[in-house]
Order: sequence, then C-alpha cells, then structure tokens
Amino acid sequence: MSLSEMAVDVLTTSDGREKTEKSRNHARAWFAARAAGHPLPVGSATPPLRPARPAQPELRDPRDVPKRKPGSPQGRIALLHAVAHIELNAVDLHWDIIPRFTSTSMPLGFYDDWVKSAEEEAKHFNLVCDCLEEMGSFYGALPAHAGMWRAAEDTVDDLMGRLAVVPMVLEARGLDVTPGMIEIFRKAKADSAVAALETIYGEEVGHVAYGSKWFHFLCGRHDLDPKDVFHTLVRKYFHGALKPPFNEEKRAEAGLAPDFYWPLADTPKSGRS
Repeated sequence: MSLSEMAVDVLTTSDGREKTEKSRNHARAWFAARAAGHPLPVGSATPPLRPARPAQPELRDPRDVPKRKPGSPQGRIALLHAVAHIELNAVDLHWDIIPRFTSTSMPLGFYDDWVKSAEEEAKHFNLVCDCLEEMGSFYGALPAHAGMWRAAEDTVDDLMGRLAVVPMVLEARGLDVTPGMIEIFRKAKADSAVAALETIYGEEVGHVAYGSKWFHFLCGRHDLDPKDVFHTLVRKYFHGALKPPFNEEKRAEAGLAPDFYWPLADTPKSGRS
C-alpha cells in the first residue's frame, strides 16, 4: 500500500478502536520502511470528504451538547468523553492531510511528521477510552460535538489554510486548556486520567510545532510573510476570535510567537493579567 492508500484505509474505518489500530500499524510500516532506506511511495488516493464514524456517539450541534460540570464524577466522564472525541477527530485530520494535498510537492519529512502525529493521536484516543472504561463509561455513551470536522471541510483545497487552522489554532488551543483539565483530575485523585492528559499535553506541543514548521516552509517557498498570511487565513477559515488566556510558554516552544495569535484574540493584548 502507498501512504495515501494507508491514509484512506484509516479514514474509511468507522470503529474507533479499529481505526486507531490501523493508524498505529500503518505508521509502524511507514517508519520501518524509512529506517530500512526504502520508503514507501506517498502515492495518491481519494480521501472521503468526511471520515467514517461509529454509530455512537450521537453528533449534535455544539449548542445542543450538554454543558460539562467537571466537579462531579459524571462531569469528569463528560469531559474525558469530549477529549476522546477530539482525539479521534485528530487521528483523521492528520491522515487526511496526506492524500488530500499530494498535488503540492512536499519533502518526505512532511509525511513523517503527520504520520507520527496520527500515531500519537491514536495512542491518545485509546488512553482516554481506557480511562472512561475504568470510570464505568465508554466512548459513544454521550452526545458529541458535530462541528469537529468543519475545519477540514473548510480547508479542503487549501493546504496553508489547513495548517493554519488545525495545528496552529485548534491544537494550540489544547495547549491552553489541558493544564486546567489535568488539575481537575489531579484534585479528584484520578491518576489514570492525569497520566493520560499529561501524555497528550507533552505530545501536542510537537503537533503544533509541525504545523508551524510546514506553514513557514510554504511561506518561504512563495516568499510570503508568515504572520500576515496566518492572520488572513485564520480570519477566512476560523469561525470566531481566539480565546485567551494563552499558554505562551508552550506556544513559544511550538514555534508560535505572540504576534501571531494575540491580534486575533477576542480581547486586546493589553488585557492580559
């Protein structure tokens, strides 16, 4: 199988555990071939506009998803369920970028980064699912956000837009909110959830960094100012303003300077505490 065919295999698999198993197996095959000095072809394949999904969870308009109250056990389950849903979407997002944009010539390192990210997102999904099952629940037990794939659909023919909105906005948001989630589960003495979220937090920095790296690469190829292009693309494709507070330390670690995201925030920079 070519890498693009592997990606479509993942995208057209509906069951979450099966999807993530394929993600990890295909990633291992890709990196084994790379290590042997005989990389698999990137090839070409047609990805679905929307990935296959299990029958559950029920997908609802974001306004119709019940509010989470993490102070209670059920609220913490709801929070983890939302994280699992995000991670499953992330698996598909990272595979989708491979066959979706093969018309743009990119170095093999580009594919290495997104395969590695997809493999890690698969691990994250399974870690969170294990936590849900430990707490007497499972992925699919609660309704979930139907708008998670919107960024992919909006940027279906714009690689730079995809990089700007998915890793550099949506995944960067995870760097902002995950420390607070870790603290919620630490206070509840939910050690497995803390360990899972700490793993996610550490590895998501790399995913944001990959987005920033390849976004800057493409800007350099076309002699464009990265900051100006980023602002234009986020205003075009992202629905709403970015929400502070921002985790400036981790964003900087991932290659995102404050002058990229503060001008897009819903409060002025001078409003920082």
